Amino acid sequence: MPPFKPLLLAAGTALMLGLTPLASHAAEGQLSSQLEAARQEGSIWTAFALNRHLNPFKLDIAVEDGEATLSGKVESEVQKDLAEQVALSIEGIDAVDNRIEVVGESAEGNPPGLVQRLEDASLAATVKSKLLWNSNTRGLDIQVKSETGNITLSGHAQTPAAKELAGQLAANTDGVREVFNHLSISTADSTSSEVQTSLDEARENISDGWITSKVKASFLYSRNLDALNISVNTDDGLVSLRGSVLSSAEKRLAVEIARNIRGVRGVDADALRISS
Repeated sequence: MPPFKPLLLAAGTALMLGLTPLASHAAEGQLSSQLEAARQEGSIWTAFALNRHLNPFKLDIAVEDGEATLSGKVESEVQKDLAEQVALSIEGIDAVDNRIEVVGESAEGNPPGLVQRLEDASLAATVKSKLLWNSNTRGLDIQVKSETGNITLSGHAQTPAAKELAGQLAANTDGVREVFNHLSISTADSTSSEVQTSLDEARENISDGWITSKVKASFLYSRNLDALNISVNTDDGLVSLRGSVLSSAEKRLAVEIARNIRGVRGVDADALRISS
């Protein structure tokens, strides 16, 4: 961990001794940078711990100037790539130096009770992320709870269609056994809420990298889609899908998932082939 206490003492001493504003600002800037790096490291660690595909593995994280360095061991290339995409989804992380090794050995087991709690926490976080990433459910007031793979949705939706979509997103998540959709329909202030959501989205600077990472993660989380053979590229909000899927139904699902990610302006799936 960065030496926060000495930096704080140094900054305070500089102020008391009347050092130049430039020197004082430099000390404050260094402290602010290291605090932000520590926050980002903690956010990535939490995201890994809540992800059922990653929490069995011991992964080390270091962040400096917006770049995350990942190291440790996982069992597959998919898990290595997923770790990178999860890190890129953290605010302020612009690049990842992925030094994770892929080995064929199983990670050390956790106590069964802890494994189940992490599975449920990961599943709830995954469903919540999908709801936040989706342009049609992002502004909804939804709480997500998972218990042994059963997802319960509570809160408010503005329309029956929004409620149904939230349930479908949860049900299509890998690992979900059953969905209990307890969302209530509340049309009060729906117009103002939609306007506010549109304003918030207009203020956001959604990057192509962010879109690509969320499309890839949504593919990996889908129970009805084999994402291993699909590559994703985004250019100015336009998503291009390449590779192969097993059926026309999988292709339609991939296009639908990508199209509904926030910030996506269009999807080109001409290069996504259907395997014979």
